[in-house]
Amino acid sequence: MLSLPNLLTLSRIVAVPLLVGLLWWPGWALGYGIAFALYCLMGITDYFDGYLARSNGAVSRLGIFLDPIADKIMVAAVILMLVGTRDIAGLHLIAALVILLREIAVSGLREFLAPLHVSMPVSKLAKWKTTLQLVSLGALILGGAVPSAPWIATVGLTALWGAAVLTLVTGWDYLRVGLKHMD
Repeated sequence: MLSLPNLLTLSRIVAVPLLVGLLWWPGWALGYGIAFALYCLMGITDYFDGYLARSNGAVSRLGIFLDPIADKIMVAAVILMLVGTRDIAGLHLIAALVILLREIAVSGLREFLAPLHVSMPVSKLAKWKTTLQLVSLGALILGGAVPSAPWIATVGLTALWGAAVLTLVTGWDYLRVGLKHMD
């Protein structure tokens, strides 16, 4: 149960409060810089936990359960903090809200379909959505660390909208699968 891949996944969950603390004060460039480094490290562990589990034949039920939860906790916490610090504000809140609501809806749908033994494998488009989402949030954090380069935040907000569009498309794909199994 406490294999290296699972420990990497758990480390992401444990690191979220530290990430939140570093983003707590808007305008604290050093905090944002450290948060960006931590965020990147968390992203690297997200890649390696799955890679190590698959390559070493160490895929576990705990890992299958925890990995998507760790991702959602990290993304939701970062979005909430960036909204709270007004790094995501105005109309950009719509993109953030779309992402959060889709994560909740798809999680609920998976929970509903599990007792029916219906799996919803992650599509390639959903992987691109996740990648764009993580890049956008990383850019927004980095933008707070380097306020003298506002283009970084602009890239982050643009990518956030791209992720929101992909979120709607992949969310609809998952919903279509789920609707086939509802009365």
